[in-house]
Amino acid sequence: MPRILPRSFYARPTVDVARALLGKLIVHDQAEGPRIGRIVETEAYLGASDPAAHAYRGMTPRTRVLFGPPGHAYVYLIYGMYHCLNVVAEKEGSSGCVLIRAIEPVENVASPGNGRAGNGPGKLTRALGITLQHYGADLTQGPLTIREPATKSAPFKIGVSPRIGIREAVDWPLRFFVTENPHVSRRR
Repeated sequence: MPRILPRSFYARPTVDVARALLGKLIVHDQAEGPRIGRIVETEAYLGASDPAAHAYRGMTPRTRVLFGPPGHAYVYLIYGMYHCLNVVAEKEGSSGCVLIRAIEPVENVASPGNGRAGNGPGKLTRALGITLQHYGADLTQGPLTIREPATKSAPFKIGVSPRIGIREAVDWPLRFFVTENPHVSRRR
């Protein structure tokens, strides 16, 4: 199995982490075998300086993990039915995080109904079996980890655009994606 990303990977500026996560593998080890997806789209949220970030108004019971050590999962529920997976970035005490917006299926990832598996934050968590039970999970230890690919992937171009589906700081160019990848979520 490919090498798990160390905590030091996450302990740096959020935008750097968001860009560097592209092409990495999310691995969720389960009894029936690992579910694996390649990250093809991310969004950076800059904590206290970002009005679109959950941590903008400070620490709450919901956001406490964002202020802890980097390399942990911040999972929350939106619209009462979709889970979103974020990765805590920056040093402990800061509150940056990266939303994983889309994955390309690699192994044991099935489409959760109509459409592609993983081309949106709610679809990817369903496809990988990620729920609120993964809130605070240490991504450097498992069973939910992010890893380097086993073989060097083909070079890809990184696209940049404003984030999707937010109401504050809507024009900030903090969405990063693998250009021309069919699994990247679509703007409406």
